Amino acid sequence: MIERSYIAVVEDDPEIRALVSNLLTREGFEVGACEGAVDLDRLLGRRRVDLVVLDLMLEGEDGLSICRRLQAGDLPVPVLMVTAKGDDVDRIVGLELGADDYLPKPFNPRELVARVRAILRRTRSAHRPAAMAGRVYRFAGWTLDAGSRQLEDHQKNPVELTGGEFDLLIALLARPQRVLTRDQLLDWTRGRDANPYDRTIDVQLSRLRRKLGDNAKSPGMIRTVRGGGYLFAPQVEEAER
Repeated sequence: MIERSYIAVVEDDPEIRALVSNLLTREGFEVGACEGAVDLDRLLGRRRVDLVVLDLMLEGEDGLSICRRLQAGDLPVPVLMVTAKGDDVDRIVGLELGADDYLPKPFNPRELVARVRAILRRTRSAHRPAAMAGRVYRFAGWTLDAGSRQLEDHQKNPVELTGGEFDLLIALLARPQRVLTRDQLLDWTRGRDANPYDRTIDVQLSRLRRKLGDNAKSPGMIRTVRGGGYLFAPQVEEAER
């Protein structure tokens, strides 16, 4: 159940840390409050964490460095990055490093809970002990097992995807060789939590292209359609797992 998911709140301001922890606890989540990287590492050493609510500006190791480490493991941990910085560059860097979403301070408590739930919906199957029954997609020498969320390249080497990247790829594979608007992709990958100014989808498209070896300057796999949106060009074979 999502309601019993375990969330680590990493925030060095004690008042904000207590506020966020209490809010999530009231919403039915299990919460581990961490002052910084040391506390988080201890927590990760004791138990599985389903999501990290991570402040960008921390004493000692900062949030971007922590996010990089969390995504470098065998099973990347979903991250909701919280930042008081107004510079979009910091948010984009966090998303490039693998954060699933970001929320600027000050934030509406209901929006924080909504974004936490949205990330957990997208990523919860990765924490289940057995892969769910699903479908297998093959395209341009690549294979994606939707049940286990496993992407393999031409040499069957695994390629890690964040929850957002997986949802985006599934949306493209389910509708190949069709022009999909940015708003459609936002709806399919972020649902009710999307807003027309959300730039997360653009960062995730860029990351996904890079992981698929698509040429950034002249992409041939995920093509940009001027004035329209995006088109997944390869033929896609779909089969039951």
